[in-house]
Amino acid sequence: MYQWRKFEFFEDKSGGKSSIPAEITGRIDCCSGGRGRIVIGCDDGTVSLLDRGFKHIYGFQAHASSVLFLQQLKQRNYLVTVGEEDQTSSHLSSICLKVFDLDKMQPEGSSSTGPVCVQILRIFTTQFPEAKITSFLVLEEAPPILLISIGLENGSIYCIKGDLTRERISRFKLQVEGPVETSDSSITGLGFRVEGQALQLFAITPTSVSLFSLNDNPPRRQTLDQIGCNSNAVAMSDHMDLIIGRPEAVYFYEVDGRGPCWAFDGEKKFLGWFRGYLLCVIGDHQINSKNSFNIYDLKNKLIAHSMMVGEVSHMICEWGYIILIMSDRKVLFIGEKDMESKLDMLFKKNLYNVAINLVHSQHADAVATAEVLRKYGDHLYGKQEYDEAMSQYIQTIGHLEPSYVIQKFLDAQRIYNLTNYLEQLHERGLASKDHTTLLLNCYTKLKDVEKLNKFIKGDDSVSEQRFDVETAIRVCRSAGYHEHAMYVAKKAKRHEWYLKILLEDLGSYQEALQYISSLEPNQAGVTLKEYGKILIEHRPAETIGILMKVCTDSGETKRISSNGARLSMLPSPMDFINSFVHSPQSLMDFLEKYVSRVKDSPAQTEINNTLLELYLSNSLSLPSISRESVGDDLNFKANNSWEVANGSASGKKTKPFTESNDVKKENDRQERFQKGLSLLKSAWTSEMEYPMYDVDLAIILCEMNAFKDGLLFLYEKMKLYKEVFACYMQAHDHEGLIACCKKLGDSSQGGDPSLWGDLLKYFGELGEDCSKEVKEVLTYIERDDVLPPIVVVQLLSKNPCLTLSVVKDYIARRLEQESKLIEDDRKSIEKYQMPNAVCRQTRCIMSPSAQYCSSVLLGATQCRGSIFLM
Repeated sequence: MYQWRKFEFFEDKSGGKSSIPAEITGRIDCCSGGRGRIVIGCDDGTVSLLDRGFKHIYGFQAHASSVLFLQQLKQRNYLVTVGEEDQTSSHLSSICLKVFDLDKMQPEGSSSTGPVCVQILRIFTTQFPEAKITSFLVLEEAPPILLISIGLENGSIYCIKGDLTRERISRFKLQVEGPVETSDSSITGLGFRVEGQALQLFAITPTSVSLFSLNDNPPRRQTLDQIGCNSNAVAMSDHMDLIIGRPEAVYFYEVDGRGPCWAFDGEKKFLGWFRGYLLCVIGDHQINSKNSFNIYDLKNKLIAHSMMVGEVSHMICEWGYIILIMSDRKVLFIGEKDMESKLDMLFKKNLYNVAINLVHSQHADAVATAEVLRKYGDHLYGKQEYDEAMSQYIQTIGHLEPSYVIQKFLDAQRIYNLTNYLEQLHERGLASKDHTTLLLNCYTKLKDVEKLNKFIKGDDSVSEQRFDVETAIRVCRSAGYHEHAMYVAKKAKRHEWYLKILLEDLGSYQEALQYISSLEPNQAGVTLKEYGKILIEHRPAETIGILMKVCTDSGETKRISSNGARLSMLPSPMDFINSFVHSPQSLMDFLEKYVSRVKDSPAQTEINNTLLELYLSNSLSLPSISRESVGDDLNFKANNSWEVANGSASGKKTKPFTESNDVKKENDRQERFQKGLSLLKSAWTSEMEYPMYDVDLAIILCEMNAFKDGLLFLYEKMKLYKEVFACYMQAHDHEGLIACCKKLGDSSQGGDPSLWGDLLKYFGELGEDCSKEVKEVLTYIERDDVLPPIVVVQLLSKNPCLTLSVVKDYIARRLEQESKLIEDDRKSIEKYQMPNAVCRQTRCIMSPSAQYCSSVLLGATQCRGSIFLM
């Protein structure tokens, strides 16, 4: 240790001006830190609390005589003290333990001032004989449980465990060793070790180090060493290791025995642990009143601070300071310098290795560590030690901007070092696209194909995402390394890039289809959305086969009728409509195959709409109506339709179609029309309230392409009988009109009888001879009494081609009917005007002036139950 470098990483913050406040008059016997205060116990029984400025907050009389030990708890604002009280009986010990609640003060007017004492316990009883207390330690378990260990000079340890405030406690005794000389068996130090559920207690005497396992019942003792130490030379490290100081060395102990030791001479008067540093107050052999206070950094093997001090009475740590209370009541506040000051001190001496070790050992933040490594790297770079400098720069990856390092080694033309740095960037997954490009260019410049292969095809190089996959593919592709690019794309499952190379660079359509077939259905669907257009153009049948597999999740040809939940998870055929932008025939084939296999698709309405657009077109072309999914191709479709139309027009001038082509096209059109009509009917059966297609769209398509059968079906289903009637009128189909009225004009069947009137009006305005049809219409008008005769005559009189003979029989029959009705009415009137009306019902009472029974006046044929005779 004497060869370790010495540094001044600590300094006296008090400037030698601090001292114990004047309010504390007694001799300081014990002290404790915690919860932002220092608690001091004196030989006069008083306890005083000091604040951060070492100013007196308040004091109180804790014990009648002296305060031997005290400890400030950290989880709760309690103070546990051990002191002497007045002897009230020779049978009772004067030593007692008290617990004070520092949050509760005695009420005004009480006999004492200070915090409330919540419990007083006698330490010594008949079962636990009295002996001199040499050590004291409190462990806070799960609140409110405390474990208090009291070490005695006879080698015994009295333990009190439980809730002291409610006196729910248990006591037990531990014995370090058998009866020996008192000076060799006194407990000089205690230390708790808590690791998980394991609770252990170190016990130190001048001649031994023991470990008790308190989880065992009874506690099991294990002797770790046959040497010990004196009081105050005991401490516990952050890692729960026991530290004891002897004149020849400082020893560390773990649960299994002695660990490392640090040999240096001097009596260890005080031992402590502070933020990973070992604190030692070492007595000077030559000057009794002088001591050396050293702070050791054991990890970095350096002396962080060393100073000469007077006689130290107590050493505690609080507020981030090491506090030394001297025998002359002066106080030293030793504080650690900030990291920047310590590093500047090391940088000035070019002790970069020490600086690096320091930031690592003190768990400095990553930015500070990277800054130290950068400065060390700059130092080595200035000495032209490029390899060593690069090793430092590599350790800054993730915190130092890579461009700082890259620029240095670009200027120095140290391409090998640069390649190493870029490889490390990729290895740690911190490389950008530019870094990947630069590294691949380095490999190219070095013509290092082996490294390129290792970088691209190395074990798990792609799966760990060590580099930007897209950039690597792009660079290799542009450089002509298609094999490398495809390897990366396949390994990284960038199917779109793999297919892009196959289709655009190599033109391998069949291989591309095989690759898509090998993918999972959802992945195959994604790739087909992007590259389906070119595949449909070159391999339509095979592509449609893959689409069917993707959309139906089945390679079988049987019809599928699955539940909606499963189908909703599969891609919809409408998702791939963009792929058929140049191939409407293939689109029709694909949709027909799909609907023949799947009958309950969630997209059935959209599919039917698309099929109707394809079926109900004069020339098969891409659907352009109601196609929101085609978004980006709308302009293309409009232009394409215009070109087809103009091309056809110009074709008549330059190259007329042959008759066979015209016949073939017409047959194809009629076949598609029939398919369209079948679809209209099958997707809107009598059991359906609404159709499985857009009715407005279907009507527009039928009207645009003069598809009469489709219009008639739709108008009839929608009960638009007038529109049905209008269709036959436009076609001058007299038989169809009459048949339409027969079917749709029957009111008993829910029809509209007014259609007969519309039909008669149509014939009246026709301007040609239609006597036969009119006579048939008049038959139904007469049967259902749709129109008065006068209206019939008025309507038909407008047609100059019709003679009176057409309506003569009709008029004669109606006149005869009217005459009969008039005669019936006349008889009824005469009957009701007869003067002698007699009622056979004797109970019928009529007024003297009445001519008829009241029931007759009401139009009844009976008089209150009897027949009324005229």
